[in-house]
Amino acid sequence: MDMSGDILINANKQSVWDALNDADVLVKAIPGAESVEKTSDTEFTAVAKNKIGPVTAKFKGTVTLSDIDAPNGYTISGQGSGGAAGFAKGSAKVALADEGDLTRLSYEVHATVGGKLAQIGQRLVDSSAKKMADEFFDKFSAIVGGPLEEVEGLHPDSDAIAPTDAPLLPDEDFAEGLSPWTWGPGVIIIGLALAWFFAS
Repeated sequence: MDMSGDILINANKQSVWDALNDADVLVKAIPGAESVEKTSDTEFTAVAKNKIGPVTAKFKGTVTLSDIDAPNGYTISGQGSGGAAGFAKGSAKVALADEGDLTRLSYEVHATVGGKLAQIGQRLVDSSAKKMADEFFDKFSAIVGGPLEEVEGLHPDSDAIAPTDAPLLPDEDFAEGLSPWTWGPGVIIIGLALAWFFAS
């Protein structure tokens, strides 16, 4: 699975960079995240719970940051096993660029899934991953800089970022492994530190 995108955030680049490396911000922004802990300058551990189609699971694992160019970007990589839910491995490149007083966060995610996740269909996996990425960026943007409609002089047909309230799903499984879905990328997310946790 490959996915890319970008988002305009109502904050300066250093603030966005700091937030991407702040476990407290990430646990609030990552869909289904129960905990995110920074264990070193280049590693985070996390527990997340998500659902894709009929598959629901809880994952625990580690994300590693590399190619670090503070505050301009980095690469996030992770892999893990979700037991019966399947496995995932992947990476996300995250780049930050100044746009006046705003910051453009761009990401490219490359991930592979197997097991039940692969059996439910690529289209469902892709649409669920896209939905999770959108939710992450909506929440992250609201936490870091607030909605873009408050930015003076923003072009009227630019996309505005609005926070969402997504409920956590019931716990059905527990498994070891981290998901590229929530770090978003990176995003995620860290992605991203983001990317993305391997969703279920």
